[in-house]
Amino acid sequence: MELQTILEPLGYEFFRHGLIAATLTGALCGLMGVYIVLRRMSYIGHGLSHAVFGGAVVSALLGWNFFLGAGAWGFLAALLIQGTARRRNIGADAAIGIVTTASFALGVALISKTRSFEQNFESALFGNILGVTPQDLIAIGAVSAVIAVAVFFGYNQLLFTIFDPEIAPIYGISTRWVDAGFALALAATIVVCMNVVGVTLIAAAIVIPPAAARLLTDSFGRLTMISIALGAVCGFTGMFVSYSWDVASGPAIILLAASAFGVIYVVTGAARGVRGRPRNTAPNPILNTDPHFGGD
Repeated sequence: MELQTILEPLGYEFFRHGLIAATLTGALCGLMGVYIVLRRMSYIGHGLSHAVFGGAVVSALLGWNFFLGAGAWGFLAALLIQGTARRRNIGADAAIGIVTTASFALGVALISKTRSFEQNFESALFGNILGVTPQDLIAIGAVSAVIAVAVFFGYNQLLFTIFDPEIAPIYGISTRWVDAGFALALAATIVVCMNVVGVTLIAAAIVIPPAAARLLTDSFGRLTMISIALGAVCGFTGMFVSYSWDVASGPAIILLAASAFGVIYVVTGAARGVRGRPRNTAPNPILNTDPHFGGD
C-alpha cells in the first residue's frame, strides 16, 4: 500500500478528530484497565457502560448536558452497586446485573417510546468517527488529564486499595473514598469514550490492553506504561483500519487489540515453553503489597 493512500484520510477534518480521540481513548482505557484487571473488576466496566447508556438517553430526553447527565448517572449507578453489595446479602455480580441492566433497559425503552432525540445513539452503542466533535476532544483530553494527575498523586493509595484493602485503613487510607473516586473516574471515562468505541465494546477496550500487558511483565510500573501504550497504538491504528475497511471505529479498534493480545499470548507462551519452566515458579512481584512497589 502506497504511503499516499495511507495518509489520504488525514486530509479530512473528521478523521483527524477521530484519530486524536481514538488515541486518547485507547490510552485512557489502558490506564483505567490496569486497576480494573488487577482488582478483578472487569464485570463492573461492562456493567457501567450499559448503565451510562441509560443515563445518556435520559439526559437527552430531559435536555440536560450530555456529559454531565450521563456521567452523573453512571457514578450514581456505581455507588448504588457498591452500596447494594456491601450492605445486603447480595453479591457484587448480582448487584451489577440488577442495576446496570435495568438502566440499559430504561434507555432502550425510552428510545422505542420517543423517537424525537437529536442525539445519535447508534454512535453511542457502536462508535462512529463521524460523531466525534471538537467538544468530544476537549472532554476526552480533560478527563484524561484529570485522571492521570489523580493516579500520579494517589499512586500509593491505589496500590493499597488494589493489593491490601484490609491493611489500608491502618495507614489512614479510606478504601471507600478511593472506590468512590475510582467509580467517578470510570464513569467519566465511559462517557467521554462512548462516541469512539461505543458502550457495547468499551469494556473490551478497558480490559484487553492491561490483560495483554500482564503477559509481558510482572512489574506494576511497566504494566501500566505498556497498557497505556498498547491502548493508544490500537486506537491510533484502528482508526486507519476503520477508514480503509469502511467499518465502525469501535469494532476496528477492539478487533485490533484482540489480535494483539492473541499474538502476545502465543509468543509469550512459546517463550515460556522454550525456557522450560512454568510462569509461577518465580515470585510474582506484582503481588507485592509494599506501597512503594512498582516504581521501575
